[in-house]
Amino acid sequence: MNKTSKLITVFIIFLAICGNIQAQNKGFESRIDSVLKLMTLEEKVGQMNQYNGFWEVTGPAPKDGNAKMKYEHLKKGLVGSMLNVKGTAEVRKLQELVMKETRLKIPLIFGFDVIHGYKTISPIPLAESASWDLEAIEKSARIAAIEAAAVGINWTFAPMVDISRDARWGRVMEGAGEDTYLGSKIGIARVKGFQGNDLSSNNTIAACAKHFAAYGFIEAGRDYNTVDIGTYTLHNVVFPPFKAIIESGVRTVMNSFNVLNGVPATANKFLQREILKDKWKFDGFIISDWSSGAEMINHGFAANLKEVAETSANGGSDMDMESLAYVSHLKEAVENGKVDIKLVDDAVKRILRVKFELGLFDDPYKYCDEKREKELIRHPDHIAGVLDMAKKSIVLLKNDKQLLPLKKTQDKIAIIGALAEDKDHPLGSWVIGADKGTAVSVLEGFKKYNNNFKFAKGANSTFEQDEKGFAEAVALAKKSEIVVMVLGEGADQSGEARSRTTLDLPGSQQKLLEAVYAVNKNIVLVLMNGRPLAITWADKNIPCILESWHLGTESGNAIAQVLFGDYNPSGKLTMTFPRNVGQVPIYYNYFNTGRGDYQPHRYWSHYIDESNAPLYPFGYGLSYTQFEYSNLQIDASNQSAVKVQVTVKNIGKLAGEEVTQLYIRDKFASFVRPVKELKGFKKFALAPNESKVIDFVLTEAELGFYTDKGDFIVEAGEFEVMVGTDSQKLLKGGFVRK
Repeated sequence: MNKTSKLITVFIIFLAICGNIQAQNKGFESRIDSVLKLMTLEEKVGQMNQYNGFWEVTGPAPKDGNAKMKYEHLKKGLVGSMLNVKGTAEVRKLQELVMKETRLKIPLIFGFDVIHGYKTISPIPLAESASWDLEAIEKSARIAAIEAAAVGINWTFAPMVDISRDARWGRVMEGAGEDTYLGSKIGIARVKGFQGNDLSSNNTIAACAKHFAAYGFIEAGRDYNTVDIGTYTLHNVVFPPFKAIIESGVRTVMNSFNVLNGVPATANKFLQREILKDKWKFDGFIISDWSSGAEMINHGFAANLKEVAETSANGGSDMDMESLAYVSHLKEAVENGKVDIKLVDDAVKRILRVKFELGLFDDPYKYCDEKREKELIRHPDHIAGVLDMAKKSIVLLKNDKQLLPLKKTQDKIAIIGALAEDKDHPLGSWVIGADKGTAVSVLEGFKKYNNNFKFAKGANSTFEQDEKGFAEAVALAKKSEIVVMVLGEGADQSGEARSRTTLDLPGSQQKLLEAVYAVNKNIVLVLMNGRPLAITWADKNIPCILESWHLGTESGNAIAQVLFGDYNPSGKLTMTFPRNVGQVPIYYNYFNTGRGDYQPHRYWSHYIDESNAPLYPFGYGLSYTQFEYSNLQIDASNQSAVKVQVTVKNIGKLAGEEVTQLYIRDKFASFVRPVKELKGFKKFALAPNESKVIDFVLTEAELGFYTDKGDFIVEAGEFEVMVGTDSQKLLKGGFVRK
């Protein structure tokens, strides 16, 4: 070979290498196209079909009924994904079935609701959001991903980034609260935790942004209900968290159960095609929620499954979860010209793309390592991680008598409440991978610090009225110096399909609280719950209140560390607590009205039987120390980067962490803007008497907003800047944008 030939050969090799790199950078596009060309229409439709686990895979194959049909579909390549299959043995058997029996041997993707942990359970997402600690939240999702991947799962239906202002909705426990800015940041952290930096790694899983869109705005807080909101709210409140995590690389999106603008989300072209796929350039795939396709018949939008298949596919839903619509009717819809084959090809390419990114085509069994499963489930590092997350999630709501922290030598302590000894409910809702009875109870955590207590159940946390245990609890309280009452909701009283019309303590617990208070006023109330509660009586009468949510596996240890002062609480609320359920929906970033301020006459926007003010505002949370804010400075000389500074000083006797929050108000705009909006926050630690200058920068991203048409604009005018410890206690300043 002469010199010229050698150079040509080297150049050809170089081009080939570049081509491979470009193909990978484009997301395996050439390989995806190669697979797509080999597929029949029926096989393409199969990739768009997801089934729930339906039989014990390691046992005999099903012989009749619906289970047999699904089994045969697996063998024929008519299933693209399975959900609720867990454990490496089960996953491997199903994957082997597909890889051995199907013509093209396209691997399955296995989905599961890994919401806040698999076996080692972190606090519920609403609790985690109260930490305002993005690094800890990312780590929590990372732990969940590692354990899920270790049992064969490679896709989670999380995070939920629905913004909601209605605590009656049970699924508020699954999100990050009422604020769009904070919800966006937390959503990004969770996606990063689940997906890591390399989705092809065997310890990362694909994340799923849900529910697109506006599910958190369902009427009356009743799950699966309808939604009717304006496009201005849609673009400024609902869409931003989804847009933020799509830009950060989330690989799947789940549509929602609700109707929006008269069209169910599962068939909504505006949501799925115009916004997600066209405007935002999302190149992952969209999956329906459980049977949300078939439910369009109940909505009165589709007459039968045939129409469900047509409208869902045309609307942009790429994978059908448990409706059987696509697998039964989509092939026919394409052949009859009701659905363009290009739409099917696009959906299948999206699904294949995620499978390639997960590395399933290179090794279908990469998530099926029994050794890793044994080593990683409930690993000591994971236990330590969820304990750290749990401590950071606790919010101190009140500490008037300075009863907390408790002394480790304290004598005559009464612990009252069924939840104090419970080892299941503290895990919270959406823990379908967890083992029962694996939460550390409050009693167990307490014993590690102080064994000078006696316990009385008093009352269950159920909705039933039962006062059988009152006498024992009251008698114990009478002879005790301090009473720790653990009250609230069970895990089964919040979550999906668990909406409430009241937000009080369920069952007899309020009566129990009042009965104990009548004989001993030194009460520390520890709340376990999955949503904000209306605890106006407790706030008025009980000196110390600790919001501990459902904290997961290490619940009792985290609560005990806070009660006894080994950890200084630093959590801040991410949902407003109402005084009364009649105030709901209640949120901090409301629009002012023409009659929103107090008037001496009755003709202004108010209630005649309750204050407008919340019980506890967004961003609220106390510490065992105190922080002082001073010297707010605003420099708007560079209008593209307005600098904001404030000095924070720890004026108490203990070290502690603070979350400094920055809010703005665009005072006069072409569209009405909220009275305040969170646009920055920083969490940091200060020793006693230590001070720190906290810096923020406001760019056009923070100062602008979306019109009702979805156009982002930044206007000139007067801006108010507010910085402080919560959404009400704020230093105020301002600047003019020219």
